Amino acid sequence: MRRMLTTFSNSKSAKHILLCEEHIEVLRTLCESASELGFIEATLTWTEYFDRNYSFFSMMLASKGAPYFRNRFLNFLLDEFRHEVNVTAGINLGLNEEVIISFVASAYAGVVEWWFKNERPVTYQVLAEQLGTLLERNL
Repeated sequence: MRRMLTTFSNSKSAKHILLCEEHIEVLRTLCESASELGFIEATLTWTEYFDRNYSFFSMMLASKGAPYFRNRFLNFLLDEFRHEVNVTAGINLGLNEEVIISFVASAYAGVVEWWFKNERPVTYQVLAEQLGTLLERNL
């Protein structure tokens, strides 16, 4: 019996990991397709995807039971924002690039988690507009 439960638990974990990877890949594809858009429009593609897949993301981000997805999501954001940061001019002139990237990615992930934990207190359109505006002002 214990062996069956362990096998079931392992297969359940493997399925969760596979689902997490699939969603990260979709987000990556959305990001690539929105690379020429402004931050607000690009963020809208993500928040619309989050909204359409609310049950999965709320389970993965709003609960403490899915640290694997949260870590993958944060690492994904770190990679994506790495392409957006400019420390040679503007508001970030002279700042440490890794600090900015970490700050922005952590803040973005935190706001998305807040949105799910609070059961979408604003529409995905408002979330996109406000996140996009914050990114435009800080990157």
